[in-house]
Amino acid sequence: MTRLNLVLLVAVLASAIYLVHTQYESRRLFTELDRAIAEARRLDTEHQRLQVEKRAQATPLRVEKIARDQLKMRTATPAITQYVSDPQGAAVAAASTAAQPGGVQP
Repeated sequence: MTRLNLVLLVAVLASAIYLVHTQYESRRLFTELDRAIAEARRLDTEHQRLQVEKRAQATPLRVEKIARDQLKMRTATPAITQYVSDPQGAAVAAASTAAQPGGVQP
């Protein structure tokens, strides 16, 4: 009978240790999950902030201002526009026009 009691005592102690370990592991995993959720929330907020910042950086007015101030670019006007002719392109265009039936020019 004492042997049975000893086996049952060992079984109860093993069960208690397993229960404590399981509860500890459960709390540890819950804490880890809570941290992961908080990190996901933080990353989502940062992503939204970066999207807003990206939209603000890409406004046409800001792009034009940076092009003018930092890159020293200016708007193309007829006074500073130079037209380049392509002699080969003109010959090809003339040949294709002549090859069209009826000699109709586009």
